[in-house]
Amino acid sequence: MMRRYVAKIAWPAISLLLLAGCHRGGKLPPMIVVLVPSQDNPFFKAEADAAALRARSLGYRVRVDAHDDDAYRQDNLIDGAIASGAAAIILDNAGADASIAAVRRATKAGIACFLIDRAIDADGIAKAQIIADNHQGAQIVAEEFVRALEPEGGEYAELLGRESDTNAQVRTTGFHSILDQQPNVVRVAAQSANWSQSEAFQKTETILQAYGNIRGIIAGNDTMALGAAAAVKSAGKSGIIIAGFDGSPDAVAAIRNGRVRVTALQPAVLIAREAVDQADRYLKTGSTGKPERQIVLCDLVTAQDADDYENFEKIR
Repeated sequence: MMRRYVAKIAWPAISLLLLAGCHRGGKLPPMIVVLVPSQDNPFFKAEADAAALRARSLGYRVRVDAHDDDAYRQDNLIDGAIASGAAAIILDNAGADASIAAVRRATKAGIACFLIDRAIDADGIAKAQIIADNHQGAQIVAEEFVRALEPEGGEYAELLGRESDTNAQVRTTGFHSILDQQPNVVRVAAQSANWSQSEAFQKTETILQAYGNIRGIIAGNDTMALGAAAAVKSAGKSGIIIAGFDGSPDAVAAIRNGRVRVTALQPAVLIAREAVDQADRYLKTGSTGKPERQIVLCDLVTAQDADDYENFEKIR
């Protein structure tokens, strides 16, 4: 009886001793919080995974969450990071204006903020804003799109991203800085598909019915480009040039099999890792050693070099 009774009370006691031993002599490692728009979207998942992996390799605890492009939810997540005593936040934000107050609040609470993918319309609050050059990326996509339409040019349609997303506006401006200079390349339709593949499929179906002579479709991201490609295939059409943006694995595969002509790699993995490296440097030295705003060039991806890219990263 006595031996059984001792065994019952000994294990919890031993457990507490073991836990105490684990924490004896030091605090838990500092935590880095990674906030992205979505963990379902392959692009945002790639940047979240890359940031989390690098942070853990550097010895940090990591928490990853998604704000769903909802500024109110983002506010709550940042308040949670403040309450949990996070050391740094890696943030792909929910709006250039709507995110300023949240970043300022975290900074005032002593949490260093590092923005990736999307900038905010304010300087001196975040420790770094590391952004792909969406304008440059859009230009190189548009140049390849024009080459594919040569020599006769022709009519094309544009699928635009979510209107509230700064990158959607920057990309369409970049496209038109090239396309509008071509007198024989004429836009006959422009529809927002809100970054969605299903919406892009539906919008493209309508466009193809209305404009039977269309020769190309240029999309603000790869997800919409893939929706357009599916609609073109469903309509039994061929020879329509489709261009995207982001360098997603599915788009790269579609380039290999000829369904999509071109995309631009927005280097999500490279930027996410760099943000964590700079956060680590800042937390250890008080400085990133770099300017706040940092622009990273995009890569053109075509059939000639599609095998050099994998999961939003150039691998060779």
